[in-house]
Amino acid sequence: MLISAEDANRAQRVLVINVTRIGDTLLATPAIRAIAAFFPNADVTVLGSAKRVEVLENIAYISKVGSVSKHTAWMRGWKDRLTETEYDYAFVWGQDAALVEYALRKARHVIAEKQSDAALNHGLALAYAAPVQNSVHAVAWFLGMVQAAGIPLQGYGLDYTVTSAERKFAAERMFGALGASNHLPTVGFQVASFHTKAWRDWPIQRFIDLGLRMVQNYPDVRFICFGAPEDQARIAELERTLRGRVLSFAGKTTLRESAALMSLLDLYVGIDTGPTHLYSALKKPMVVLYHPSIPSALYKPLEHPALAAIDHPLAGPTCRDHLPMNEIGVETVWRAVERMLEKDSSEWPGMPSPGIDADVAPWPGDALPYK
Repeated sequence: MLISAEDANRAQRVLVINVTRIGDTLLATPAIRAIAAFFPNADVTVLGSAKRVEVLENIAYISKVGSVSKHTAWMRGWKDRLTETEYDYAFVWGQDAALVEYALRKARHVIAEKQSDAALNHGLALAYAAPVQNSVHAVAWFLGMVQAAGIPLQGYGLDYTVTSAERKFAAERMFGALGASNHLPTVGFQVASFHTKAWRDWPIQRFIDLGLRMVQNYPDVRFICFGAPEDQARIAELERTLRGRVLSFAGKTTLRESAALMSLLDLYVGIDTGPTHLYSALKKPMVVLYHPSIPSALYKPLEHPALAAIDHPLAGPTCRDHLPMNEIGVETVWRAVERMLEKDSSEWPGMPSPGIDADVAPWPGDALPYK
């Protein structure tokens, strides 16, 4: 189904459903932005994970944000069967049939990933055969479905909006704890990924060595750490060495509070995980370290004005899963950090991205170790 411009202009309400992690919630924003631009007279509602969808609040092209799950969707939308459906169009990512069935109750036309149930696909206006995840860049993966519906792109960059009240609160909290507001630079560290995927982490001693190198060259530097409560043990090792220079918010803030604190940083250094995608949407200087099985080719920020993407030397389509990250040396990361802090225009763009760069073929996604 290709949606005509005339039908798009007539639409009044559009629903988007994307129930996933922090990173994939943000990586879908270029697709949601394209949808909103294509339906110029429609209010766009986005439903996502209750614990993550707040990252989409206050974005100008999203009228309403709410939560849904595969466990609650079956209870919702039944009154629309008796009255007029609430939405003109709905877009659904994922393979949870309950979410697609909910969309079919709520909207006249539903565009969704192709499901395993043929009867369910029959009810869709478009059953999109999505490429295997990690065969193309994550942003291209989300955009594929809207492009298949005839919706043009509106860029590849991620979106996030920090309110003035949030920024004011963050400044009081951060600089009050630091004891001043003029420490330059202020550098954010994301030292851990998921606690179940510790093999993706850059060794904490490498972060310590990098911090010492930064102190040597920037005596007033301060480090702001983000993450989950279980990351505090690793952060404590930083605190013991970089005494009086480390302020940890790991496990102490909401997603939106973390983003507001991040908006005050001069630089962010971290591994590829949810908070890193959150920071990338702010479009501020950042250095990101990528595990070889999920390299920059698939997850780096796109159209980012100040990115240094550093890949493991063995990154590539057939990389084994649990390779250690210690092969990324401190000297390599330090050179990128120094260039960012000195506002050097040198580019560290990372690997070319399948699905984004025209001359890069999709990776063999079914052979990739990480899904």
